[in-house]
Amino acid sequence: MTSASTGSRSQGRRAVSVPGLGVLAVGLVVTAPVWIPVTLLVDLVTAPRRLPRLRMMAFAVMWAWIELAGVAVAGLLWATGRSTRLRPHVRLQHWWARRVSRALEQTVGLRVVVDHPELLHPGPIVVLARHASLADSLVSARLLLDEGFVPRYVLKRELALDPCLDIVGHRLPNHFLDRSASDSGPELAALTALATGMGPEDATVIFPEGTRANDAKRARGLARIAERDPARAERLSALRRLMPVRLAGTRAILAGAPTADVVMLGHVGFEGLDSFGGALRRVPLRHPVEVTVRRISREQVPSDPDALVGWLDGHWLDLDTWVDARLGHRASATGSAASGSSPTGSRR
Repeated sequence: MTSASTGSRSQGRRAVSVPGLGVLAVGLVVTAPVWIPVTLLVDLVTAPRRLPRLRMMAFAVMWAWIELAGVAVAGLLWATGRSTRLRPHVRLQHWWARRVSRALEQTVGLRVVVDHPELLHPGPIVVLARHASLADSLVSARLLLDEGFVPRYVLKRELALDPCLDIVGHRLPNHFLDRSASDSGPELAALTALATGMGPEDATVIFPEGTRANDAKRARGLARIAERDPARAERLSALRRLMPVRLAGTRAILAGAPTADVVMLGHVGFEGLDSFGGALRRVPLRHPVEVTVRRISREQVPSDPDALVGWLDGHWLDLDTWVDARLGHRASATGSAASGSSPTGSRR
């Protein structure tokens, strides 16, 4: 696709998405006297202690206005001739990440605890992040921006339907990946280019699973791997929580940043939030989101392609073990709290 056709497509998309965002933001406020009592009534009948629908609607209002403000600032940067400047857009991205994080905290109870964030330094780094919900990309962005990094993201092209992410994301060093491309060569070349030339403040982030994990997707992914590489499928059959790493994109990123250390970014706390129904059952969040940072020096990353596959799988299996153990611990703690048990058998 040529740059001219890409630009025309972007303009057409934004001609719909930006006004649509404005209608949504204003409409949610104008119709609040209707949806607040209706949502509250439904929640009082179905989940009176949690009020999940009311909480999620409150977040929707805050998100829409944060998005609208981001689009307005992006328009101001364009009008003042700063649409190609990196730093103003990084500051805008950081502002957006902080505000959306705060909105999630105030409405659905999001709390984030990061284990050893200092391991992110120094850059450049390639971040291989677990993917369990849309919110985990927000958490990784907030973490990296708080630590002074300029993140470069591999994002699926469908996310360009979000007008603020579309406009600002295309002005920052990101790549919106076309997962349905018949020829993967140009997409992989773009990933290598994305990671090329990173400095001490740069971090390239990819979600190597390629999609949010669940049991059915994991089984299908392992079946596809078994058709090509039975030994690898057997090795990865131990996965309980994560999806197998999709190798092509990760290899392309590593090829573009041959001196960057690798950071494995895992987390627990977003499980079950990959659908509207799952969010209704989980909101408000009872536990904080725990994030683990694991840094591997580049000297430990094999250059041989076959050895790299085994290395990636081994570290991903270790991360899967950590996720499974943390979730097991949470389930045990929740069960004990629900039963009201204590060493003396009495309620606290």
